Amino acid sequence: MGQTTFISVYILKSLFLVCLIYPGNILFALQADYPWLNHKYSSAESIKNRIAAPEGFKRVDVSTNTFDYWLRNMPLKKGKPVVYLYDGALKDNQQAQYAVVDIDIGSKNLQQCADAVIRLRAEYLFANKRSPLIHFNFTSGDKADFSKWIKGYRPKVRGNKVKWRLTANKDSSYRNFRKYLETVFMYAGSYSLRKELQEVKLLEDIKIGDVFIRGGFPGHAVIVIDMAIKIETGKKLILLAQSYMPAQDIHILKNPINRDSNPWFEIKGRDKLYTPKWTFEWSDLRRFWEDK
Repeated sequence: MGQTTFISVYILKSLFLVCLIYPGNILFALQADYPWLNHKYSSAESIKNRIAAPEGFKRVDVSTNTFDYWLRNMPLKKGKPVVYLYDGALKDNQQAQYAVVDIDIGSKNLQQCADAVIRLRAEYLFANKRSPLIHFNFTSGDKADFSKWIKGYRPKVRGNKVKWRLTANKDSSYRNFRKYLETVFMYAGSYSLRKELQEVKLLEDIKIGDVFIRGGFPGHAVIVIDMAIKIETGKKLILLAQSYMPAQDIHILKNPINRDSNPWFEIKGRDKLYTPKWTFEWSDLRRFWEDK
C-alpha cells in the first residue's frame, strides 16, 4: 500500500469515527437509535438543528447515551407537515403543532397522549440495549415487564385481574417489542402512568424527559423534549411534545401565548402551564425512574 493510499484510508476511518462521536454535525444513519425509521436519518432534521434556542438562551448541556440526548436528537418530518390520525385522516385542529416528529403512529387507535410518552421512553431504552428497564404498569396496577414478554409470557386480562401465562416463543426482536407496546397502550394510560412516575418536588429541577401529566379518564400528558437556559438570569425554556385523542402523530407544541407561534414555554412564566389543548398545574411535573 502506497503512502498516499494509506493516508486516504486513514482519513476515511477518521471521518467514520467522527460520525460516531459527533453525530450532531454530520448527516448519517441512526437506525440503531431510532429503529422505526425506514429511511436514513439526517441530523439536519433533528430537533436540535431544526429548532433554534431563542436569542440570549443556550441549550442546557446533556451527556450522550442519555434520554435527554436521545430526545433532543429525534428526527422531525421535513417542513411544516400536517398531523394525521392513526386511520390516515387529518386531525381537526392543525394549528397546535410547530413541527411533527418523524415516528409512526401505528394503525390502531392506541398511541394517544400517555401512550406516546411511554413509546418514547421505551424506544430509548430498547435502542440503548436496556430492555430489562422497560416496564410499565397497567391501570389495574399490575406491572408489565418487557423482559417477561421476551420470554414468551402474555397477560390474560379479565376485568381488573391480570395473569401472565407462557404462550409464546422467546423473542427479543424489535417487531415483538412493538407488540408489547401495543398491549401496554391497551391497558395503561395517564391514570396509571402518573401513579408510577416520580414526583419532581422542585420545578427548578426540571430536566429533559420529564412529563407534565394529569391522570384521569380522560387525562393528558406532554413530555419535555428539550430545554434552554439564560445563563445571566437562570430563566429556563422548554419544548413540549404530545399525542392526543384519537391517536395521532407526535408533534411539538406551539406556545399559544407567543404571538409568533414560538414553541418554547417559559418555566413559571405564567401561573400555570397553558398548552393548546390542556392546562397543567406546575405541580403536575413527574419523572421516569432513574436509569441503573
